[in-house]
Amino acid sequence: MQPETPASPDDSTDRPAKVGRAEAARWSGALDLLKLVRARPGITRAEAARALHVGSGTATEISARLRALDLIAERPAPPSGRGRPTSTLHAHPDGPLAAVVDLRHADWRVAVADLEGSLADTATGRHAAKAPERVFADIREAVRALAERHGGRVRAVSIATAGTVRRSTIVQASVLGWRDVEVEPLLPGVPQALGNDATLAGLAEARLSHPGKTVLYLTIEVGIGGIFVDEGRAVTGATGAGGEFGHLPFGDLAVPCPCGARGCWDVAVDGRAAARLLGEPEPEDPRTYLMEALVDPDARAAVEECAEVLGRGAAGMVNALDPEVVSLGGLAPELRRAAPASFAEAFGTGLMGFHRESPPPLLASALGPDAPLLGAAEAAFDMILTENGVAAWTEERVS
Repeated sequence: MQPETPASPDDSTDRPAKVGRAEAARWSGALDLLKLVRARPGITRAEAARALHVGSGTATEISARLRALDLIAERPAPPSGRGRPTSTLHAHPDGPLAAVVDLRHADWRVAVADLEGSLADTATGRHAAKAPERVFADIREAVRALAERHGGRVRAVSIATAGTVRRSTIVQASVLGWRDVEVEPLLPGVPQALGNDATLAGLAEARLSHPGKTVLYLTIEVGIGGIFVDEGRAVTGATGAGGEFGHLPFGDLAVPCPCGARGCWDVAVDGRAAARLLGEPEPEDPRTYLMEALVDPDARAAVEECAEVLGRGAAGMVNALDPEVVSLGGLAPELRRAAPASFAEAFGTGLMGFHRESPPPLLASALGPDAPLLGAAEAAFDMILTENGVAAWTEERVS
């Protein structure tokens, strides 16, 4: 009896496993390309091939597959001398969208965001009443209207809120007077994310303005908030409640904070602090109050003290976290600009010696008031651009 011939690598019994591995590799490459287009809209196909360490033929095959599924679009790239013509990669006009929400102290905004992060179809509304069920009823109606206009393209919902967040609960929103508000799905059956507005704004600032760097983001609206982002990942702790920098004891220990602690940084740098230092009652709109105080000569001393507290606290955060960049959002750049000497003195003397020799740059955020919505879009596409997310989109497109 002759011995059995060993199965060759091309034997049909091995083909299903090889086909499965090849299919998985192609989808892995597809996800990588989608994430690259999201991070660098308009990248050329040739640049994408180099960034992903694949051949031009593989990049062409993957992009053609994604184009057929309405996930990306290609446009001819401008001529650049010798070499074969290539194309630039963009969000597909019929591609997936995220519904994004910015829930603020007095009002809200909703919009849709595409793969490139472009915002469109924006709607706004003011809180007719501050009861959470009333506020979310209005937001839910606006989000459902977006979904109706864009059909099945809305693949995730992401909410930025002015409050402390733990998983799907707003555990505290002081100005709104909310405690332990569970946020129900705005679009049933669609994945939903909930995050603090400063956290999400900082995530967007880090990824879009300082990609690949460790970024400390600090923003003043009502109170001060922020986040530490390490190479594109927001450090939010075990339950998502991390980044509540405003509740570090950098303020006056005699001053209570609505959070229940005393001496919080949160109530030492905003319009509430300026009003208290001027001997005036707490303003109904602390943000507007601070904006007016910044240009009021009679408020000069109060503004300088707020700027000093901001600088001292920022130095403490640099000592603790060692960021490459400090980004200032909201009214923080204006407060620094209104009292530059007070801020600089407090920041410089608060730094550890080795940081003082080479401090991280302090830069104003480039994203403006859209930062929370852009951050919400980042969180939403983190859910969309997964194997399951892309597979669900593909199944609908090919069925």
